[in-house]
Amino acid sequence: MELVGRMPDGSVSTPYDLIGLLWPSAGPPIRQDEKMKRLQGVPIFQRCTQRQLRAVARITEVFDAAPESVLTRAGEPGREFYLIYDGTVRVVVSPRKHLRLGPGDFFGEMSLLDGEPRSATVVAETPLRLLVIKSRNFWDLLDEVPALTRNLLLTLSRRVRQAEQSATM
Repeated sequence: MELVGRMPDGSVSTPYDLIGLLWPSAGPPIRQDEKMKRLQGVPIFQRCTQRQLRAVARITEVFDAAPESVLTRAGEPGREFYLIYDGTVRVVVSPRKHLRLGPGDFFGEMSLLDGEPRSATVVAETPLRLLVIKSRNFWDLLDEVPALTRNLLLTLSRRVRQAEQSATM
């Protein structure tokens, strides 16, 4: 089944392409040093050097998304890593389990790491500004910034523990 995405201007993009649901940011440009400052506040990037942060900032693209945009769908392939710059999203893990993420939070890393389909559906709750790293750049980034791999593993471990704890409640 081919999915169809609707652009903010009402036009239709086909076949379904997530980047077709996002559009390059029309807001004020985000300078490299601003990206680096925001990235440094994110737990997985906190141990990165300035040189490493510059490498991360260089490969991020800035996109906007409208409220109610579906950014990821559970069961579909994942090709992007997202860092929320401004706004909030709702993460739907199951009918009973919803999480809210905001500025500085990220999602999409699991599918890039293991190649498996997305494990959750993520929907914009508010207008969003996102820093996006495409999969082809993600692996190069992990090679260039080895500390990032360690930080990703720690974050994933924390997320698994939180999920396990929620399941037992």
